[in-house]
Amino acid sequence: MDSFDEAKAYAPQEETFFDDGREIELLHFVYSHPNLDKIRGSPKDVLAAIDEFGRTKKYLMNVGEDKGRIVTDLISGVKPKTMVELGGYVGYSCILFGDAVRAAGGQRYFSLERNPEFAAVIMSLVDLAGLSGVVKVIVGSSDESIARLQSTGALKHIDLMFLDHYKPAYTTDLKLCEELELVTPGSVLAADNVIKPGNPPYLEYVRSTVQQKRENVKKGKKGGNVDGIAERNVKQYANRYKEEKFSQSLGNPNLVYESKLVNSFEPTGVPDGVEITRCVGVEE
Repeated sequence: MDSFDEAKAYAPQEETFFDDGREIELLHFVYSHPNLDKIRGSPKDVLAAIDEFGRTKKYLMNVGEDKGRIVTDLISGVKPKTMVELGGYVGYSCILFGDAVRAAGGQRYFSLERNPEFAAVIMSLVDLAGLSGVVKVIVGSSDESIARLQSTGALKHIDLMFLDHYKPAYTTDLKLCEELELVTPGSVLAADNVIKPGNPPYLEYVRSTVQQKRENVKKGKKGGNVDGIAERNVKQYANRYKEEKFSQSLGNPNLVYESKLVNSFEPTGVPDGVEITRCVGVEE
């Protein structure tokens, strides 16, 4: 693993680090930037402006350059026609990855974001980056959005999915995608924040054997498993959403996954990692 470049570090993460107005501040920062004319139509320059805000103004919970490079390399190899991200925040990841999908010959990048204010920021910055023809922002809870996209035929298969939303929903949303046959052999998953703050239930699921998953289905295991996830992260959105609801899908335990951790860094320099999981078959 490469070392972290401290010169590129974001401002430290505060006790309250999102949904406190900084997302709108970012929008004003970018649109009042002295290099705005150069930024227009350039995903690279929009990302640079977002990074500048994160380094000089306030921390932003973006994937960042280091972990972002892991996923863009993955996109170059997978060449997804359709990529989905769960959790868009201010649009950093969908601008970075949407641009990579376009460069790889892909057709559509769906960014699913529950918070309508964040979604508005995403759409504004995506438009500024010139990616509106590739990126489609979907507002609403991730499970309901996935089901709606599938039922309308807008989403028929997920070639590559980036998970970076509410941590207990990683596993439940993946199971829903399995049940709807959106994730099948050939699908690839990239899950952020599996070290910081960590997501033991998700790692257990994607690293389990088919037999282990079948046993859990027999036990009726479903819903949001928060074991091992920090209480702070479980209650992260409590001010906005009083009660979290999860998909109750049991998924498809017969899918075979190969999964590995790629170590990297948060944009602040704190160690983190991305779990890369490939669906390689079905065991009858």
